[in-house]
Amino acid sequence: MKIDLNFPDFQKDLFKLEKKELYALIKTFRTLSRMGFDQLRSSSGLNLEQIKKTKTRKGSPIYSIRISRSFRAILSIEGDYLRFISLHPDHSNHLRPSTLSQVRPTVLSTLMLSVSGSKK
Repeated sequence: MKIDLNFPDFQKDLFKLEKKELYALIKTFRTLSRMGFDQLRSSSGLNLEQIKKTKTRKGSPIYSIRISRSFRAILSIEGDYLRFISLHPDHSNHLRPSTLSQVRPTVLSTLMLSVSGSKK
């Protein structure tokens, strides 16, 4: 499994992280780099959750993954890649699978997400 960190909004979020959050993220990257997709999907620690009715323009589902107790990341799985989209270190502001409206508008327009069959 390969990790793609090139999404512009992800990089903006990355450079805003505090030391503790950055450490948790790097620890998660190390864990992910040693896992296969089946392990990721079944991991209770990472708690991968699909964000329902939401896909990238290419049709890939969007997921939320736990970085720490109060820190989640949004990503898609495309082929051999985990493509990180955004980071949500503050648990009061992180994206829950049922609250797509909390994603920054630039993320939505860049991804051209399809919600309930309509383009946004």
